[in-house]
Amino acid sequence: MKLHELSDNPGATKRKKRVGRGPGSGLGKMGGRGIKGQKSRSGVAIAGYEGGQMPLYQRLPKRGFNKPNRKAFAVVNLGLIQKFVDAGKLDAKGTIDEDALVASGLVRRKLDGIRVLAKGDITAKVTLAVTGASKSAIDAVEKAGGSLTVTTAQAAE
Repeated sequence: MKLHELSDNPGATKRKKRVGRGPGSGLGKMGGRGIKGQKSRSGVAIAGYEGGQMPLYQRLPKRGFNKPNRKAFAVVNLGLIQKFVDAGKLDAKGTIDEDALVASGLVRRKLDGIRVLAKGDITAKVTLAVTGASKSAIDAVEKAGGSLTVTTAQAAE
């Protein structure tokens, strides 16, 4: 096989539609846009318009309330913390704070803080300092002989 013998699969490439290049092209004069009207003009995007039919976003029921200033926490499970301690990525002897969790790669970014949940089990004696934690997570860490402190005003829920 030589370089000049290479070719793409049939149908893999498609020629660009050249609009407004004379009547012989089939897309001359009005360029496939029809005669007059809003959609024949440039710069028109009728988003969500369904030709007079009630648009989908209006047909669906609206419920509840989305708090605009709600806090988003990065969630960490106790089982994952134990796994990272076993792998040597987290130091169980010192205090494990939010920066240590980010540095180890357990959490990608802090968001509005890190919240510890009690999924999985922890056996290492760790000292955690995070923004939030569930009651069961606090109990599980203390049962393993460690301590979990919630640093900000956001109390354990």
